[in-house]
Amino acid sequence: MLSERFTAAVDYARIAHSRRKGTAIPYIQHLLGVASLVLEHGGDEDQAIAGLLHDVVEDCGEGHVATVGERFGERVQAMVLGCTDGTAEAKAGVDDEGARRRDWLRRKQAYLNHLAHASDDTLLVSGCDKLHNARAIVGDLERPEVGQGVFARFTGGRDGTLTYYRLLADLFTERAASMASALEREVERMYALAGEPHRAA
Repeated sequence: MLSERFTAAVDYARIAHSRRKGTAIPYIQHLLGVASLVLEHGGDEDQAIAGLLHDVVEDCGEGHVATVGERFGERVQAMVLGCTDGTAEAKAGVDDEGARRRDWLRRKQAYLNHLAHASDDTLLVSGCDKLHNARAIVGDLERPEVGQGVFARFTGGRDGTLTYYRLLADLFTERAASMASALEREVERMYALAGEPHRAA
């Protein structure tokens, strides 16, 4: 059963975050979705809490690192850091489009390299995050009022985003992660809706 620690983490995440990128949806929807997927794929309470907090350092700042460790423990802290591909402070320091693109490419490649050797704890939380994100992209691609415009929200654009999710799906499959087949299906659907019916090898 989930304890009051999980409830405290929900509140922590709710206060730290605001709206989901490019939408009016409260960001907590994504965080609750990731935590739910973690539980669905066999995760325990610590992993579910990390699902709730996985973006707090990346989106809200390095000051959360110590607080997460103090309030939720070193294991949760390690998973949150393992799911972080760049801090809010570092991203804020990149202020022109070309530099943002180069920084994005560097961070995503480094994160893929990191995931290849990450702990099983981190792999579960990260995979559920990517699965929830992929489902959100597919959902927007299926909505006529959004469609291909969804890719404008992402620094990598259409091609960069598709390639990144292809590489993620391959990596989670190679590591036999529990959500890998679900992520693979979403990425295949993402490619088809984006007009790329055959996912690149």
